[in-house]
Amino acid sequence: MSVRTAAKIISFVFHPLLMATYLIVVLGKFFPLMLMIGPDHIWMITSFVFGFTFVIPAVNLLVFRYLGSIQSLYLESRRERILPFIFISLMYSLIAFLFYYKLPFSANFNKLMLIVAALVVIATLITFFYKVSVHSLALGGFIGILFPLIRFAPSLLLPTTFIVAIAGVVISSRLLLGAHTPRETLIGSLAGILTGYGAMLLLF
Repeated sequence: MSVRTAAKIISFVFHPLLMATYLIVVLGKFFPLMLMIGPDHIWMITSFVFGFTFVIPAVNLLVFRYLGSIQSLYLESRRERILPFIFISLMYSLIAFLFYYKLPFSANFNKLMLIVAALVVIATLITFFYKVSVHSLALGGFIGILFPLIRFAPSLLLPTTFIVAIAGVVISSRLLLGAHTPRETLIGSLAGILTGYGAMLLLF
């Protein structure tokens, strides 16, 4: 396997649209009390999150590609990203709204969905002016969400450290593929960490 092929696989496995699912899995495993969801329901909720935050947006990207609205699923140019990002922002915001106002079964989970939606909206707003690394932003947001929780659940220290290491690998992969510049990954990481951490302090 070539280095570029490995970089592409890493970029896909840690695709930004998968971060919400990974977040629920990590918290469900290492800090289940945070989610306020019973163990019998955690995988059902995880499946629901996966479907609405990954599958549906991914299918719509395929539709955009089929209709010619975008030239590539990789969304290489800033302008090409705007329309799909707007749609994904609306989708994530709708999910957060439905959970927060219509399905209030877990206050903490609903707040986490608000933060995830905020990260997507921030990525979209930045994209209107600058091509930021959304991989870096998503992983930065992941880290920003987990970091303040370590004081309440020391068991999160190891997975958080692992995710920081993964972020380094993913950023290196994006740079290797020429998908982003170091500045784009740095801005993405800082935007994600500040949004995730700041929202956690604000909502919790």
